[in-house]
Amino acid sequence: MNIVAAIQAGDKWVFEETFFKYHNKLFFYIAKKTNSTNIAEEVTQITFIKLWQYKHQLNPDLDISIQLFRIAKTTLIDVIRKEQTVERTNTHLKTLYKNQYENNTEQQIHTKELQLHLQKAMNSLPTVRRKVFEMSRIQGLSYKEIAAELSISIKTVEHHISLALKQLRHIISLYIIYNHIQ
Repeated sequence: MNIVAAIQAGDKWVFEETFFKYHNKLFFYIAKKTNSTNIAEEVTQITFIKLWQYKHQLNPDLDISIQLFRIAKTTLIDVIRKEQTVERTNTHLKTLYKNQYENNTEQQIHTKELQLHLQKAMNSLPTVRRKVFEMSRIQGLSYKEIAAELSISIKTVEHHISLALKQLRHIISLYIIYNHIQ
């Protein structure tokens, strides 16, 4: 029985052997591409999680290494897109904050209002989502660290961060639009 077929059959021993054989190769491949051990660690872990979760979708005719590196590449693209979205949002908010701070007293009042709305928006998040978001964006913990501390999966952490960003962007956008209309 080949490796792919064994993994598809749910053979945990073969999966573990595959993990030990390819973990470092994937990690260093991603680290070289990104110059980030944090991203490399996250992408490598997600790759193996996806390998197990979607084992039934594997192609038994393709070598396991080819499929692993394909999963890693698409996972890396997803992680980079998420990071870029976060960076754009943070840059926009920093620029907005900076521009408002440098202007007159009225602008400083608007900045304080924006901060207040941002805090209200954060407080409006469901408890676990807010906790996950704060651990990631304020405390700087990795998804893996958050998942371990809260006893949830990395996928759940990703989902919470995605929904939190979407909700916060929406609330802040409404606030900005409302203030530009006035």
